[in-house]
Amino acid sequence: MRLRFILCLALLFTDAGLLEAQSLLQKETFRGLTNRDVVSETLPGPKYMRDHVVDGKLRLNLQDAIALTLANNSNVRLQQLSLETTKYGILRAHQPFDPVVQAGFNTLRSTSPTFTNLAGAPTLSALNQVTQINYSQTFENGTAFQAGFSATKLSSNSTFNSFNPSIASSLNFQFAQPLLRNRWLFANQAPLVIARRNVRQSLANFEAQVSDDILRAVSQYWNVVEARGNLEVARKSQDAADASYKRDKRALELGALPPLDIYRSESQVAARRVQVIRAEYALKQAEDTFRFTVGADLDPYFRAIDLDLTETPESEGELLTIDAAAALEMALDTRPEFDAVRQSLANDHTNIRLAHNNLLPDLRLGGTYSSNGLGGNQIDSVTPAQVTPVGLGDSLNQVFGFGFPSYGFSLTLNLPIKNRGAQADLGTGLVARRRDLYNERLLREQITLEVANAVHQLEQAKLSLAASKESLDLAQKNLAAEQRKYELGSETIFFVLEAQTELAQAESGLLQAEIGYRLAVAAVDHATGNLLAQYHVKTADLMR
Repeated sequence: MRLRFILCLALLFTDAGLLEAQSLLQKETFRGLTNRDVVSETLPGPKYMRDHVVDGKLRLNLQDAIALTLANNSNVRLQQLSLETTKYGILRAHQPFDPVVQAGFNTLRSTSPTFTNLAGAPTLSALNQVTQINYSQTFENGTAFQAGFSATKLSSNSTFNSFNPSIASSLNFQFAQPLLRNRWLFANQAPLVIARRNVRQSLANFEAQVSDDILRAVSQYWNVVEARGNLEVARKSQDAADASYKRDKRALELGALPPLDIYRSESQVAARRVQVIRAEYALKQAEDTFRFTVGADLDPYFRAIDLDLTETPESEGELLTIDAAAALEMALDTRPEFDAVRQSLANDHTNIRLAHNNLLPDLRLGGTYSSNGLGGNQIDSVTPAQVTPVGLGDSLNQVFGFGFPSYGFSLTLNLPIKNRGAQADLGTGLVARRRDLYNERLLREQITLEVANAVHQLEQAKLSLAASKESLDLAQKNLAAEQRKYELGSETIFFVLEAQTELAQAESGLLQAEIGYRLAVAAVDHATGNLLAQYHVKTADLMR
């Protein structure tokens, strides 16, 4: 009966260990948590860039630009590594439950003089050899289990030894179960639960950072488109000034224009040339910033290649309309920042419960069971020269036959009079929970304001777009009218040049309004937490 109890106890702990190990092997192992890119000692070059080279240019639509940003941008990669670091906290939280096997062998030869005949020899010489193997593990319910095997071989010249050499072996089992502090699952699994929540919190923060990176890439894409459009408007305005100057110069040669009137045309040509130069360098700066964002600056070839951005600023279909209340409700349900705060609050509650647990007395139930065996060369006490050989196998048979058991139970209580460290942990946990509650409220206020601003920005962009289209139409009509008056001789070139400037401003204003609408739509998607879904981005794909 006693043997069955010990074997069942050992099988229970062994099965629990195997189930736990199987869970770890399937989900939370070093291999399972490690990204293959982290193992590499070198950084990769720009990915997927050559797939977009067409006719010697880097041709990109907005979706391509976002994909290249997420694949190559160094800031995105650094943000991902913060998440990768957090994942290993799960392994560290598993460490207290890792089984440990210890094995040792030591030998000692001793020689000593004797002062009594009871020593068995005038000079006592002994050789003591000890072999030990121990297995220990703490399980997630707090149970500490230990199994050990030891064998001791003793050789001596003492005539009083019944076995010489003697082989003593022992097999022992021990367990300890906390009954108050650190009892059962919660207190022991708390660090693991916190580590898993930290990973989810880091993932939520990473999603928020990726959303910011996508918004930045969208803004810089449209900045390049706007800079390119401004350059086209400036060149078109310069061409119009050149045409007016050539016409005035011809009129001056024919005597139809006073000599002093030619300077106005010349000054406009020079001024608009300055605008073209400024627009060219503004485009270069916007393109360099965009190359940095998509990772094209990582390779000299892509750094020098021309960009061909295929998206047009003109909006197709009906303009986006969204209600502020609906946008706010969507943001509160979707924004990953709220998930990060919720995970932090959950960890605060766990830390508080853990601090309360550490304030409890430490009451432990312990148990031990061991089986002993003895073997060696047995010496007959009547006829010492007669030796009966008994080896290690006989000692092991006695051990696993459980014929010489030792067993017992213990109950220990550790009652701290003052536990200031646990009290400090409890106070820290309460303060952290209070801080995270304020952080949640502040986040809600900030996102409410961000959503409201995004909706207002969208409405303003729609009104500005309609007004800019009307302004461009009137500027075109005004230029045609002034040109006609000038050709009829009723007005001077001043009004034509002024109308050309107004037309260029109207064209730039329309372009800016179209880009502003595109950016306003992206801002609404970002504020409502819909930007990743809008461009079909999944953070899980970024971590492969």
